[in-house]
Amino acid sequence: MDGDDCSFPPDLSDDQSQRGSVASSATLSRAQDVLVYLFGDSAVHLTIEGLGSVNVQELGRSVREALHIPDSVQDTFAFWLCSPLLELQLKVRHQPYKLCRQWQDLLYRFTEASEEDISQDEPFLQYRRNVFYPKSKELQIDDEVVLKLLYEEAKNNILTGRYPCDPEHWMSLGALSLALDEGTGLDSQQFTSTVREKKLSSYLPAHVVMGSGGLLSTLRGKSSRHAGLEQNLLAEYRKISTSAGSPAEPTQLLHQYLNTCHSLPYYGCGFFIGEIDKPVQGILQRGKRKSVNVGICLEGVYVMDVKEKHVLLGLRFSELSWDHSYPEEEGDSHILWLEFDGEEDGTPVNKLLKIYSKQAELMSGFIEFCVELKSTSEGGAAAETDGETSPSQQPAGQDGGRKNGRGRRRGMLHRQNSVVCSRVHSLNTINYVDNGKEIKRLKPKRAASFFTRQASAAPTYSAVQVTESLEQG
Repeated sequence: MDGDDCSFPPDLSDDQSQRGSVASSATLSRAQDVLVYLFGDSAVHLTIEGLGSVNVQELGRSVREALHIPDSVQDTFAFWLCSPLLELQLKVRHQPYKLCRQWQDLLYRFTEASEEDISQDEPFLQYRRNVFYPKSKELQIDDEVVLKLLYEEAKNNILTGRYPCDPEHWMSLGALSLALDEGTGLDSQQFTSTVREKKLSSYLPAHVVMGSGGLLSTLRGKSSRHAGLEQNLLAEYRKISTSAGSPAEPTQLLHQYLNTCHSLPYYGCGFFIGEIDKPVQGILQRGKRKSVNVGICLEGVYVMDVKEKHVLLGLRFSELSWDHSYPEEEGDSHILWLEFDGEEDGTPVNKLLKIYSKQAELMSGFIEFCVELKSTSEGGAAAETDGETSPSQQPAGQDGGRKNGRGRRRGMLHRQNSVVCSRVHSLNTINYVDNGKEIKRLKPKRAASFFTRQASAAPTYSAVQVTESLEQG
């Protein structure tokens, strides 16, 4: 099964909505101009005949020809329909024009956007990394055009905070970006002039450049903070210039940038929006939620704090069970349920995290397909080795000497302050202990268990089995 065959629910392209069933007009049978956007503020301008019936596979050939991308790496990229409200990777059989006509229906189905926002939203077609393309294969690419496309996308995700990373990462990546833009031969004066002309936000994440705190503290500390960032960026740039030489080979710098990004376990993820419950700290905070991004890739699932730009929970597929539920009554939410092993007051417990999102169905489908793809792939063993996080990236709050319920032994956590590490202690989870046949609930107390497990002789990937007490839809 091809990787791009699961980005939509199975019936999505067959929806016979009013918009989706509009027949191609006479004008669509003639040659039409089409813009396919790339990261880095560029686009491919195509002239397509019969636009209304052109599918992704046919469009892909035209884009690869225009960009001179070898057919041998055609699976590296996919087409996406994107807007500020929704991002969806298309299947090879999808017809982009018809899906654009369905866009409002998709927004009603998968977002909480208002009617006004939905009516004004328009998608654009983007050519970007295929979520289901293994990192191990990407490391073997030497084509400069392909590497540059991957670099521009990774750079965008770093600068916008979609890929949370620590100072040593974003400083090194910023220096590499500068070297790619300006070469490795800048002296200190040229460096300072270039950085101030293009601004630090061109090389470092926006939230790092802006800083934290209120307006007054931001204004007071801006000058000194920027000076410090410039000095650190210069130091990293000099290291790169020394090691790479001048002039440096672009492919060498591109590989170095992407290899650094590969150390982030969520590199290459498809992202979804959702909310989780905030921990209860008082009566006034009951019912409040935190906005999160949920990244899903071939290695696992990562829940990230949208505001703080750090990982709240990172789990490989061998460490979780999952399910999604539909609203049962008006006002209820779509929910993605993630179950994983944890600890409560020194006692090993099962933890259940609720992610509220109308994209829960999409997320569940993504997880299921990634699991199937990973387990059936001939290179599954190699991909597993490539996808393993280092001990410093293991989920926090885990006992390194205890086997989890999926037959694996977890490593000890070393970098407690890293933004890459999980912050399980900050999550509002439902905790319980599975003692054979009975479930002893710890916090909060419930009238009935949320779900039961099916015993298995070997570790398996299985969705959570939800009882009737949950919203089934």
